Amino acid sequence: MSKNILKLTGIAIALSLTGNAYAAYPERPITLVVPFAAGGPTDVVARTLGAELGKILNQPIVVENKTGAGGTVAANHIAQSKPDGYTYFLHHNGMSTAPALYKNLKYDPLSSFEYVGEVVDVPMTLLARADLPPNNMQEFIEYAKQNGENINLANAGPGAVSQLCGSLLQQALGVKFTTIPYQGTAPAMSALLGKQVDVLCDQTTQTIPHIDAKTVKFYGVTTKDRISKLPDAPTLHEQGLKDFDVKVWHGIYAPKGTPEAVITTFNTALKQALKTDAFKNKMADLGAEIVSEERQSPESLKAWVESEIKKWGPILQAEGMNVN
Repeated sequence: MSKNILKLTGIAIALSLTGNAYAAYPERPITLVVPFAAGGPTDVVARTLGAELGKILNQPIVVENKTGAGGTVAANHIAQSKPDGYTYFLHHNGMSTAPALYKNLKYDPLSSFEYVGEVVDVPMTLLARADLPPNNMQEFIEYAKQNGENINLANAGPGAVSQLCGSLLQQALGVKFTTIPYQGTAPAMSALLGKQVDVLCDQTTQTIPHIDAKTVKFYGVTTKDRISKLPDAPTLHEQGLKDFDVKVWHGIYAPKGTPEAVITTFNTALKQALKTDAFKNKMADLGAEIVSEERQSPESLKAWVESEIKKWGPILQAEGMNVN
């Protein structure tokens, strides 16, 4: 039996377990909304995943970038979209930090969506423009303490993980930088490469090519343990910032009320896509880690988001990081 037949068989079984009202699903292209700029790290994950999902579901997956307000513009769009199974949403940690950052949030992360499953975890890296004087983390720590607000720290906008990472970095160093937000990490990275800003905390999905090409200065990874893609790169934790640990996780959501049969079908396709060589190889090249199959379930993703809301809420409120 061919691989394609096995894929279709798996989807057919999923449908038979939940009803046949959507037995022909999907019958047309599916939109996967990304809340950040094209070319950014979340966008790279979405487009790589979309290519594999399209093969499995036998329909194109159209990636739509809907940026603004740390992902809340896109999330609100999904919350109000028709729950017909043709619109999905790939988001990261911002799904759990939004309630603390935005006082007038128009949706509830826990009740305004159907959950599909987690996708990948992505470590962060601390970078500087190529001509910034410090050559390593120890030199940067001293430089930061001496220069403080004269250092421009870029991020991808309010609620982005790069903002959270940057805020934790300043807290760990006991300094205050001048923060410059951008509409996504792609333009933030462009600003760093163009030497318009000094420092950026960004995901390996975007930074590894620049680290390899030595077009930026690389001070370390932000996870507590070293990562397989950069085995010789020390962590910030190793270099004096005790217990510094920041990574990005990605999950897929659908509008509330999307039929269970459709969610089951899409989740089945998701699990198959995460096992493809094309997806695994691309994520490995970028330093991203595919989550365990247990974490690929709707129930696991929802439990994780709930736990992250409880974790980050008090921290963000204590930091006074409310946007509105």
